[in-house]
Amino acid sequence: MALRNALMAALLDGEASGYDLAKGFDASVANYWTATPQQLYRELDRMEDEGLVAARVVEQERRPNKRLFSLTAAGRAALHAYTAEPPARPTAIRDELLVKVRCLDDGDSAAVRVAIAERVALATDKLARYERLRTRLLAGRTEEDFLAGADRVGPYLTLLRGMAFERENLHWGELALGVLDRRAAR
Repeated sequence: MALRNALMAALLDGEASGYDLAKGFDASVANYWTATPQQLYRELDRMEDEGLVAARVVEQERRPNKRLFSLTAAGRAALHAYTAEPPARPTAIRDELLVKVRCLDDGDSAAVRVAIAERVALATDKLARYERLRTRLLAGRTEEDFLAGADRVGPYLTLLRGMAFERENLHWGELALGVLDRRAAR
């Protein structure tokens, strides 16, 4: 998947500045795609050159002008074509922490334990952020009511996947820390 597809998916929510996309990217699509703000801006410029997005300048007082991006008809067509393509093979886990965990018996187990604890803290924070986003999306409705009446369910379904991923990270991290603590107590 290209970054442009994730950006077009984010722009389905409406017009946004590069700054808003970079900030909101963390909440809306970071559960399945990450990018730096610089990557986002470069890709938005390319997409504008290719006619996939349109930008308009909004003049601001006491701040630099900002550009607001929106999907064009060509962008919507490209997104439609993208969704019609079969997905690539499922993503394989490529996680440096897991390589370190694999080596911890012959490595610095204390440093690996700290890294696992940091992963648990990160998963806890992300899960809390995703829960807040879920609450905002549901807006007081039950999940069943939301799914039955929402105009768009894709963002909610990807959010649920991100939440499941972070719950599993949390579960595994707590399990691993418990094992390491018990081994250290022997």
